[in-house]
Amino acid sequence: MEAPKIPEKEKLSLMELIALGVGGMVGGGIFSVLGLSALVAGHAAPVAFALGGVIALLTGYAYGRLGLHFRSDGGSFTYLERAFKQRNVAGLGGWLLLVGYIGTLGLYAYTFGTYGAAMMNAPAGGWLSHLLASLVLLVFLAINLVGVKASGRTELMLVTIKVAILAIFGVAGFFSIKADHLLPVFDQGAGGLLMGAALIFVAYEGFELIPNAVNEMKDPEKDLSRSIMIAIVITIVIYIVVATVAVGNLAPAEINKYKEYALAVAAKPSLGQMGFMLIGLGALLSTASAINATLFGTARLGMVMSQDEALPRAFSSRERTKDIPWVSLLVISGVTVVFVNIADLTIISSFASSTFLLIFTSINLSAIRLRDKIGIHAAAPALGLLLALGSWVVLMGYLWQHSQKSLLQIGIFYLIVIVAELLFSRRAIVPLRKSTTA
Repeated sequence: MEAPKIPEKEKLSLMELIALGVGGMVGGGIFSVLGLSALVAGHAAPVAFALGGVIALLTGYAYGRLGLHFRSDGGSFTYLERAFKQRNVAGLGGWLLLVGYIGTLGLYAYTFGTYGAAMMNAPAGGWLSHLLASLVLLVFLAINLVGVKASGRTELMLVTIKVAILAIFGVAGFFSIKADHLLPVFDQGAGGLLMGAALIFVAYEGFELIPNAVNEMKDPEKDLSRSIMIAIVITIVIYIVVATVAVGNLAPAEINKYKEYALAVAAKPSLGQMGFMLIGLGALLSTASAINATLFGTARLGMVMSQDEALPRAFSSRERTKDIPWVSLLVISGVTVVFVNIADLTIISSFASSTFLLIFTSINLSAIRLRDKIGIHAAAPALGLLLALGSWVVLMGYLWQHSQKSLLQIGIFYLIVIVAELLFSRRAIVPLRKSTTA
């Protein structure tokens, strides 16, 4: 089935693409994992976010070259498929991405529910948190079903507002920073810095959604790579400023105590209760825009995997007059609604960081293998590969030392993904009977 031609006025501009990337990154991650990073990396938490940003920039460069050459809504799945002869590699990568995206969607929705409940003086994790988390997913499901332009315009508006709020937080918070909360910088040593960077890497998941929209861009030749790199740089600056202000205003014990809404508490010394509410609003907008951006890209990934027979054919169904993968949107949203109401977020955060570090390792390897086709020097993706793989090893070591139960559960998740690929993909090692249904 040929995709419907999208009118030029409905295609995404450079600003909307940047908003898609920033919205996908500056979401629940910074609000949910900042406390954990501060506890592990100590005063060096801002440096940990910067280190994660370096890995994202190197990998973003590879994504830009791959996306421009292959021009597929499948993004990472397509690049793996082109780089490796064994097609189950791409299938496993696609399944990992889908599960990872569902995990991050759950993380964003949970954070939205937690901040929303906190602003209403309701307990975190109560019925109101779950209700808000479910409703925000359903709202953005509806927006994505309306059309591409509605999603892009909504993203640009949300990102503009939340960046302005975080800028106010950053400027005001600098005046109440306590020097002993930031110095010495490496109070937890180099090991703490590396562990902190590995644990928060999920906060940089999101920029890889931009290549998934390559066929909905006004000018992919000019805008694809530029939008990825600009979005990552903007996000790095935001994270460093926010982490510096938060760590500089709160002691580690306070960050650990307030956990999910530590940033809102960090705004109180300089802005009082108004600051708490302002950052709460910023968290709601951040998680909302991240849900919108992630849902937009994930649904298109599911559609492309279906077209390549890695998912049931229904996932490739599109609305008759618009290029909207509505079945993929409905299924992914439905699974996430269930997930957000039953999941352990500590495991989800570690699983999401682990998954995207593995995916980014494999994408950098794909860029190296395809370097002649895509016109890229091997040095940048090679460095990105080493840093991503090294961070993954550090994360596994951290979990082995501090949470072997989480490590075991993550291993079980990966085993399920492998089994799912082999059983449900028509490229399975054990051949399945070909379906005769349309």
